[in-house]
This record gives sequence, structure tokens and C-alpha cells, in this order.
Amino acid sequence: MTDVRKAVIPAAGLGTRFLPATKSMPKEMLPLIDRPVIQYVVEEAIDSGIEDLIIVTGRGKRAIEDYFDDSPELEMHLRDHGKLEALKMVQDVSSLIDIHYIRQKEPRGLGDAIMRAEKHIGDEPFAVLLGDDIIRNHTPCTKQLIDLYREKQRSVIAVEAVPREKISSYGIIRGTRVNPSLYRIDDIVEKPRVEEAPSNIGAIGRYVFTPQIFECLEHTPPGVGGEIQLTDGIRILLQFQEIYAHAFQGKRYDTGDKAGYIEAIIDFALENPETCDDIARHLALLGKPRSEVFPAGKLETMADSSERYQ
Repeated sequence: MTDVRKAVIPAAGLGTRFLPATKSMPKEMLPLIDRPVIQYVVEEAIDSGIEDLIIVTGRGKRAIEDYFDDSPELEMHLRDHGKLEALKMVQDVSSLIDIHYIRQKEPRGLGDAIMRAEKHIGDEPFAVLLGDDIIRNHTPCTKQLIDLYREKQRSVIAVEAVPREKISSYGIIRGTRVNPSLYRIDDIVEKPRVEEAPSNIGAIGRYVFTPQIFECLEHTPPGVGGEIQLTDGIRILLQFQEIYAHAFQGKRYDTGDKAGYIEAIIDFALENPETCDDIARHLALLGKPRSEVFPAGKLETMADSSERYQ
């Protein structure tokens, strides 16, 4: 039995939901307080036992490679100025894990991005972690899937119930329940209309695949949006192998969505010793009348303040 040692992080998407910010910055590099989103994804892979990591990038994604690389000038500056704690933080990032980079030359869909890693993966099972999904739990979501793969020796995907209004944004499964948190997938449909969806159980950004998925993706025609959809490749694989869906344990943040990103910022800020008190105080003030936030007699106009400090 071959264990899951390799993982792919597709990070070649254009990030159009965050334009214009993502015109010059990868969406995976958007910060959550003081770390970019993709660092949390990389750390999940490491905590799940992954030893070999492939990040699929595209044009304009060089910042990801630079972030996980050494930074001699910055490290020298921090060392010379005695900022040893910051120096260690920077060095720790570049020594997390050996990362290989493959470029997807044009955005042709998630399925195509995963195919770019085929030569590196070879004939081994592997994990896929989407670069803008953060999932937090004491047992990483990817490790939950790897444990199930060891038991079933079949591909496993992470799923969760999605709101009705978001069904058309997900791959939705029809499955047979094996136990309270596990389904055997009977079918999966990419971004169906609500009235045509087989359920409200959607695939999210974590997968463990047998290597046969590559051959299926090679025979997958363009689907929704004219792209090679991973969901369509999974449907082909279903013709030859059982595939399981795991209702994972943990809290998921879809940081590729503006609301999900802001939710993550707030939750992470409330856990950060440097920001928790100020953010908690600010949240407590939300919704209060302005007169309570700024008591009478203590509210200055900008002109008053400017004059007083001249």
C-alpha cells in the first residue's frame, strides 16, 4: 500500500472576485493579519504528513515563489538590527518544506491545473488542497481524508452542506450514506441549478486521489465555462472506481469569497494576542448609536482637531 506523501496546491486562478487588488497580487497571498492565506494551506499539508509539495502557478504568481524562498537582504537587515525574533519568523517560512513549482500557461480550469502535476506525482496517490480554502481543526482536514484513503484505498473528497443560494457554485454530489460522516458517491454534478441539484452536499477544496484521476482528466472535455472541470474528471473515475465523500470536521473559510475572507480576518484577529482586545472592543461598538460611541462634549470636528494641534 502506497501512502499519501505528495500534494498539489492549484494556485493559478486569476482571482477575479478580488479585482482590482488581484491585478498585481495573487489571491493566495492576501494576508490574514500577518500571514498570507496560502501559508495556512501549506501548513495543513505538512501537518497531514505530506513530504513533497507541488504548487501550480500562473502568470503574475511569482510572489508565491518569492514568499517561500530565502530572502538574504531582509535576513541580513533583521540580523544587523538585532530583530532576531522577526529573523526567525522569516527563516521559518522558507524552511517549512521543499516546494516545487509548475506553471499553468493559461487558465483552463482546475482539472487542467492538476494535470500539470502528473509527471511529478507519477503512479502514487496524492492530495489536492485548494490555495484559497482554509480549514481549521485539531486533526487537519487533509489528514482526515488520508486516513480514510488508507482504509478504503479509494479516492476521497471533502464535502459539506452548502446554502441553497450557493449550490450553483459547487460540485454537488448524490451519494449513499455509509456512516454519519461518509458517503459513497453515486454521481457528482458541476455547478448545477438549484432545481437540478441532486442534494445540497458540495465538494470543497480538499481531495485525495488515486493516480487514475490523471487519465480521466486527460479524457475530460471542456465543461462549464469552457474549462477542464475536476468534477467532470471525477465523474469519469466513478465509472471505474468507488469514490467516497467525507463530511469533514472543522471550520472552513472560503477566502476566495469576500465575505469568507472578512470572516476569517475577524476570527483570526480575535485569536491574535496583538489584536484581540482592540477588535473585540470594536465589534462590541458595532450597532450602538453614535451618541454612545462618541459621548456628548467629546466629539471634535476635523477642523477643531487640526486647529488644536497647530
